[in-house]
Amino acid sequence: MQHLPRILTVAAVIGTLFAGPAALAAAPRAENAYLSQADAMARAARVSNVAYDLSFELTGKETFSATSHISFDLKDTDQPLTIDLNKGTITALTVNGKPVTPQYNNWFITVAPKDLVAGRNTVSVSYTRLHSTNGEGLHRNVDAADGRVYTYSHFEPAAASQMFALFDQPNIKATYATTVVAPSDWTVVSTTRETKIEDLGATRRWTFPASKQLSSYNFSLHAGPYKVWEDGSGKYPMRLFARQSVASQVNPADWFRYTKNGLVFFDQYFGIPYQFEKYDQLIVPDFLYGAMENAAAVTFAERGFVQKGATTAAQRESLAEVILHEMAHQWFGDLVTMDWWNGLWLNESFASFMATHALHESTEFKHAWRSFYINDKQAGYHQDQSPATHPIEVPVPSSANAFDNIDAITYSKGASTLKQLRHLLGDEVFRKGVHNYLVKYQYQNAKLEDFIGTLGKTAGRDLGPWTEQWLYQAGVNTLTANYRCEGGKVASFTLDQGVARPGLDTLREQRVQVAAFTMRGKNMKLTRNIPVIYKGASTAVPGMVGAACPDLVYPNYQDWGFVKVQLDGRSFATAGKHLGTVRDPLLRAMLWQSLWDGVRDGKYPLNAFLQTVIDNAGSEHDYVLLGDVLNKTSAGVNLLRAANADPAYVATTLASLQTMSWTGVQANRSKPDFARRWLGLYEQVASDKRGLDKLASVLSGATVIPGVPLDQDLRWDLIRTLNRFDHPGSAALIDAELARDKSDAGQTEALAARVVRPDAAVKGEWLAAIDDTSTKVPFPRLRTAMGYLYMPEQQALSEASAAARLARLPAIDKAAGPVFMRSYAQTMIPLGCSEHSVARLDKAIAEYRDLSAFTARSLREKREDDMRCVTIKNSLTLR
Repeated sequence: MQHLPRILTVAAVIGTLFAGPAALAAAPRAENAYLSQADAMARAARVSNVAYDLSFELTGKETFSATSHISFDLKDTDQPLTIDLNKGTITALTVNGKPVTPQYNNWFITVAPKDLVAGRNTVSVSYTRLHSTNGEGLHRNVDAADGRVYTYSHFEPAAASQMFALFDQPNIKATYATTVVAPSDWTVVSTTRETKIEDLGATRRWTFPASKQLSSYNFSLHAGPYKVWEDGSGKYPMRLFARQSVASQVNPADWFRYTKNGLVFFDQYFGIPYQFEKYDQLIVPDFLYGAMENAAAVTFAERGFVQKGATTAAQRESLAEVILHEMAHQWFGDLVTMDWWNGLWLNESFASFMATHALHESTEFKHAWRSFYINDKQAGYHQDQSPATHPIEVPVPSSANAFDNIDAITYSKGASTLKQLRHLLGDEVFRKGVHNYLVKYQYQNAKLEDFIGTLGKTAGRDLGPWTEQWLYQAGVNTLTANYRCEGGKVASFTLDQGVARPGLDTLREQRVQVAAFTMRGKNMKLTRNIPVIYKGASTAVPGMVGAACPDLVYPNYQDWGFVKVQLDGRSFATAGKHLGTVRDPLLRAMLWQSLWDGVRDGKYPLNAFLQTVIDNAGSEHDYVLLGDVLNKTSAGVNLLRAANADPAYVATTLASLQTMSWTGVQANRSKPDFARRWLGLYEQVASDKRGLDKLASVLSGATVIPGVPLDQDLRWDLIRTLNRFDHPGSAALIDAELARDKSDAGQTEALAARVVRPDAAVKGEWLAAIDDTSTKVPFPRLRTAMGYLYMPEQQALSEASAAARLARLPAIDKAAGPVFMRSYAQTMIPLGCSEHSVARLDKAIAEYRDLSAFTARSLREKREDDMRCVTIKNSLTLR
C-alpha cells in the first residue's frame, strides 16, 4: 500500500492525457500565482514552436519596462489560452496584430479563443514592473559600499513570469532573442553573446541573437556595471563577472582553471560537445541558493564564493565542485530537460554525481569521493531515516510544490543511487547509456522512464525492479556482517539487510565490497575484500569462509552502496580502540561515522565519543577527515549545550577541547589550512572567560597565529563568537568593525553579531520583524536574522517565545511564499531538547493539518531532531 498514491497519480495523469487537451483544461485555471501540472500538460499539448522576442529598458531605478513578443503554433481554439506575467502593469496587448483589452489577474493573461487562430499566432505584451528584491525574477541590488546598482535574473522553478510574459513551464521550450537598453556604463549578459552594442548617449542598446531551444527557467538576463575578466585559453570563450566592490576578493585564475578543465572533461565523458558557444559565470549578491545553471550564464552566490582573505583548500574544493555541478547541468538539465518538476531530482542528482566524478578526474581534489561520503551521503542518510523522508521520485501537483522535496533525498540520496547504479552496470556501460540518452533527447524534454529505459537498453537489462526499489520507495536500509569463527577461521558469513526505520520495509539489491581486517601488532591489515551483490534479508558470502577471524569487518568498503552500516560488536569495539591505526582515510572516515551514528541512535554515549575525539583527533593528518571530525565535535558540543548537561562535565570537557584545539592551532604553523580548521573548533568551544579572552587577544592583534592572517572574514567570525557569549565590550566591537567594513557583506555580519547576542530585547525586535509578513526589511536580512536568533545554549531565551512562535506557524505559512518558508521552517520552529518540547511539537503536528507540504515536513523533521537530542541526553554516562 505504500506506493498506492503514486499508482493513483500515474493513473490519473495517463487518463487525462488520453482524454485529450480539451478534457485536460475542462476547468478554468486556478486564479493564483502557480501553475498546476494538469494545466501545464494541457497547455503543452496545444502550444508548440515558440519563439520569444524580448525587449527591456533598464534604468537602475526600482522599475523596468519591457515588451514580450511571442510567436507560437496553436493546435486549436477550443479553449482560452493563458500567458504568465506576474504583477506587471500592462500598457499594451495585441493578439495577431489587433489591440486587445487585457483580461489579467496579476498572475496571468487570459486570451480569448476568438482572438486566436489554429496555426501560427503572435502575442505582444508591453508592461512595466517593479524589480524583485527577494532573489527571484529580475532582482535589483544597490551596493551598500558604492551605491552602484546591479541586476540579475533567477527563474527556477517558475519565476520567469516575474520578468516577462511567457509560457512559464519546462516542457514548452523556446528560442529567446533579446534587446536591452541600459545605462552606458553597464554590461549586459544573456544566454547568447551580443551581436551589436549601439551607443545612445547616456544609454546603450544591446542586441542578442536568438538562443537555441531552452526551457524558460534556463534562460537568463543580467545587467550592471560588473567587473569583467576574460579567458580565451580553452575551446570555449570564458568570462567571469562580479561587483566592482568585491572584485579584489575574487581569484579569477581558480575560476577559469576549474571551468576549462571541467569543459574538457564533460566534452569527453558525454561525447557531445558543449552546445552554448560561450561560458559566462556571474558572482551576484543576495542570491537565494548556491548557484544556478542558466544556459551559458551561470550565477553564483557571493556569500559562498567571495572571501576577504586567502581561500582555504576547503573553499577551493567547494568552488570547484559547484562550478562542475552547474556545468554538468548544461548537458543534463539545459540540453535535455525534465518534462515537469517531478523530474527535478534527476537533474540535481545527476549534476551532484557528475560534479564529484569530474572533481576527482579533472582537478587536484582526488579525495572528492571521500568528501562526498562525509558531506553529501551523510545528509542523505540522516534524512532518509527521518519520519519526513520521501521517495526520490514524487508527484508535484503544482509549481508551488516544485521545491517541496528539494533536499538531501533529491541531491544526496539521488546522487548516491546513481553512483550505486554505475557500480551495478559497470562504468563504461553507464557512460554509454548517458551518452545515448543525451543524443536521443537533446533540445527536448524527457521523463524518468526515458533515462532509465536508455540505460537499461544499453546494459541489456530490465531496470524496472531496480527503479521501483530505489526511486519509488523511501528509506535507507541497514547492513550488518553476521559471521561465526571456529579455530581462528571464519566458519559462516552472511550479509543481513534490515530497515533503519519501521514501516519503510523495502529491501534492495546492491553491489558492495565486504572487507575484513585483523590487527597485526599496532597496525590494522586488510586480509580479504570481496565484491558482493546482495538482496533480500540475508545473503551468504562464501568467499569470506576460511578467512582469518577478523578484528573488524566493514561490509561497504570503499563506499559503493547507499546503506547504513551497523558494525557488529567486535568491529565496533575495534573501531573505537584502534582508529589511529587505520591508514585508509576513507575507511577511517567510515569508522568515525559509525561511532557518530551510535551517538545519534542513543547507543554510544556522547561523552564517550568526545573522549575518543580528545584521544585521537590531534593525530589526524588528512585535511578532509579532520574537518569532518571537528564538525562532529562542534555538533556534539552544541548538543551538550542544548541538553543543559551537567555543568561540571561540560566545563571540564570544553576545557579539554580548548586545550586540544589550541594545541592544533600551534602545531600547524606551517599548514595554515589545518591551523584554520583547529581555530574554527576553538571558536566553537571557547565560551568561558579564558577562551574568550584568547579570542579577543587574537582580534586585537596581541596574539598572532603564524600562517593564519587576521583578515576581514576572521575578524567577523571572532566578533560574532564574542557577542554570542557576551564577552565584556563585545557589543561595541560591532559598530567599530562596521566602520572598517562598510560593504553589504559587512552589514550582514554585523547583523548576525547583534542577533546572536543573548539579549532578549534584540531577539524580540527581530522576531517581530520576521513575523511581520508585510515588513519592508529585505529578505536577505531576515534570512540572516533567522539563522542566528537562537543558539543551542540560549534555551531560556528561545523558550520565552517558543509557544507563540509555534502557534503562529500556520498563519505565517499561509501568508508567506515558498521562498520565505524554506528559511523560516528550518530555523524558527522551536526545539527545547526536553520531553515537554517534543510533546509540544507532537501536538502541533496533530493539529496543524493545513500546512504546506514543505512546512509540514519540516515540522516532522524538527520533532525528530528534538527527540534525538533527548535520546542523546538520556544516554550520557556521566560519573
